[in-house]
Amino acid sequence: MNVNEINLLLLNGKIENDELWPNLTALASHPIQFPFEFELKELPLDPGLITIRGARQYGKSTWLELHLKKTIERFGSGSAFYLNGDVLASIEDLYAKAKELHGLYSPQAPVKRLFIDEITAIPEWQKAIKRLIDEGLFRDTLIITTGSKASDLRHGSERLPGRKGKLEKSDYLFLPLSFKHFSEKASGKFGPDTWKAYLLTGGSPVACREIIEKGILPEYFIQLIKDWIFGEIVASGRNRTALTQLIQCIFEFGGTPVGFAKLAREAGLANNTVASGYVEQLGDCLSVLPSWPMEGNKKTFQFRKPCKFHFINLAVAIALDSSQIRSIAGFDALPEKRQAILLEWLVAQELWRRQVLANVENPEAIGFWTSKEHEIDFALPTREFIEVKRGRAGPMDFGWFAQSFPKDRLKVICTTPFETAQIKGMTMNEFLLGD
Repeated sequence: MNVNEINLLLLNGKIENDELWPNLTALASHPIQFPFEFELKELPLDPGLITIRGARQYGKSTWLELHLKKTIERFGSGSAFYLNGDVLASIEDLYAKAKELHGLYSPQAPVKRLFIDEITAIPEWQKAIKRLIDEGLFRDTLIITTGSKASDLRHGSERLPGRKGKLEKSDYLFLPLSFKHFSEKASGKFGPDTWKAYLLTGGSPVACREIIEKGILPEYFIQLIKDWIFGEIVASGRNRTALTQLIQCIFEFGGTPVGFAKLAREAGLANNTVASGYVEQLGDCLSVLPSWPMEGNKKTFQFRKPCKFHFINLAVAIALDSSQIRSIAGFDALPEKRQAILLEWLVAQELWRRQVLANVENPEAIGFWTSKEHEIDFALPTREFIEVKRGRAGPMDFGWFAQSFPKDRLKVICTTPFETAQIKGMTMNEFLLGD
């Protein structure tokens, strides 16, 4: 069903047709259901602009369908319309299609909404929205946009001063499914290995359902992730092969700090600026973030020093990894060093997810601490310290911590739980179930 057919049905309030809601219909057919990991439970009644960003395959389009349907059910025919950025070629198309819809709203509708899915597929989309609002259109309408590129949504929002309405909050992140919700459905099947299954999915609800039902990641899901990432890279004028080489270097360095110049050299890129551009674009896709060393006492990051590169979307890491692991057995067969890297990235993903939920101003502020003798894998500005061990660990391994940080506590993720006055060892399952 094309966009014109969809909007005709919305105009007439004929929403019983399942073809109008392909994502909701597909979701209803699954025996395994998950809640949305998203703080915006209900849309505001006031007009304005809401921007929602998140990785592909996290459920943004399904969430959008749900609230589009709810709007028509609650406020009547002609109260909401829909556009799809993936099928709009330019800002001119966006402007023209939106302007056509503006005249179709029912005069009796107490609330008016325009839903635009994947708006970041349209270069410079914000110019069309700005023009529409400046012309007096949609000022009484709530515009809800989703997108898979954080940079476009962030910068697009910043370029719309005074045009976002008086909403309490207008920018949101769509998050991976929590381990808690995954574990409720999966622990009976995977037991103590539940965290491994979760790691493979990256928290994507689609992948979570598949691995619970079949015990393996399907190739169609892997291909969807690859198509998304490589599509964004190629569309920006960058090179697919160069990205592949860069990704493999990130895997090789893993939890080891490395400078952008060395990363570029090892990946065969021209210079550190080129390497930084690729990493920034992966960050815009909410997939990779640089982790900088933090000075323990000042809680400041040292940006001139080498950094680590963490995947915060494990689905992207698994899809682009040359090891091609698709199951728990495949993970267990990996070299211990590669397993340890993936464990560290799983913790990075969870820390980022928690900071977003806590409305931390900069959820990407995830660093590490290092001295001449010791290193701690994660150090947050809140003075939360976390060390990740693939195997066994005990309090004697961290006797130095109390001397270096007499007022702080350390969490150690390992296979042998323990606890002292300042140090708590826990399994990965326990860490992921915490808050």
